[in-house]
Amino acid sequence: MKRSIRTALALAAALLAGAAAQAQEVTLKFHHIWNPTAMASVNVIAPWCDKIAKESANKLKCQVFPSMSMGGTPQQLVDQVKDGVADLVITLPGYTAGRFPALEVFELPFMTNSAEVGARAAWDYLQKYALKEFPGTKILAIWVHDEGYIHTREKQIKTLADFKGLKMRAPTRQTNKLLATLGAAPVGMPLPAVVDAVSKGTIDGFLLPWEVMPSLKLQEMVKYHSETDPSRPALYSAVFVFAMNQARYDSLPPDLKKVIDDNAGATFSQSIGKVWDSSQAAGRKAAKDRGNTFYTIPASELDNWVKAAAPLYDEFTADMDKKGLPGKQMLQDARDLLVKYKK
Repeated sequence: MKRSIRTALALAAALLAGAAAQAQEVTLKFHHIWNPTAMASVNVIAPWCDKIAKESANKLKCQVFPSMSMGGTPQQLVDQVKDGVADLVITLPGYTAGRFPALEVFELPFMTNSAEVGARAAWDYLQKYALKEFPGTKILAIWVHDEGYIHTREKQIKTLADFKGLKMRAPTRQTNKLLATLGAAPVGMPLPAVVDAVSKGTIDGFLLPWEVMPSLKLQEMVKYHSETDPSRPALYSAVFVFAMNQARYDSLPPDLKKVIDDNAGATFSQSIGKVWDSSQAAGRKAAKDRGNTFYTIPASELDNWVKAAAPLYDEFTADMDKKGLPGKQMLQDARDLLVKYKK
């Protein structure tokens, strides 16, 4: 009888231990806009998920939902992670125009031409000015993409006058404002909508960095590409955030929190920016191999564009001032950080 009791107790203890171990295993729902073959899926998301699994002895795992496969729209990703519908997302705050105004400083034109530098600067700026824009959300990383260029179906953009009458897509409010100042008719839309819009002729072209084009085969839908003289900062950039539901993070035991923390922050942001920078060549090659036409807008012409876009900086600072924020200081801090981290 005593042996059977001991056996039963041992079995119960083993079951409890097994249940405790199982309780430590956490699967994080990771929702994003890209298809599984996109550069970000292959070079950022998959390696991060593999790394946290390895460093947690497989207690932390990702269940990845690409191409908005959990439902909703790209604009809703910021709320999906805030509300806990998804545990992790990567998205562009600029998809929800005006909701994250402090971060728009890095989406102003002609700020930087390095995603790596932009990422490091954006992380520091985020800590000072923009964390409060993300209640219920833990920001794991922030960065900007590599240089954004102009891609058109039927007309090469060479001068400011060439924009007149063209319907052009841009990802964010500031980039839409830029297109308007340059003379185009801006059409705001998230990335997944671009394919349908350009194929139907709803838009005449779009602003995009090279990295994302091959995964959507956009180089097959346009003929002309206008790049900017590398001696000038990029025409535009857009801000990305890698975000986690704060309550989900808070629920983790200390050892798993440490794994997340070890794979987040300034250095991690900078490494993602470096990945974006290194992706340019492959994206450009796809368009070159197809025989598309390239043109580099010279610095002398870009100076006209910079002059046309000048009011956007005043608009940004005035908008921040209206919100009780130090607009001029925010813009200056962003510029100083970009200089600080420039190689």
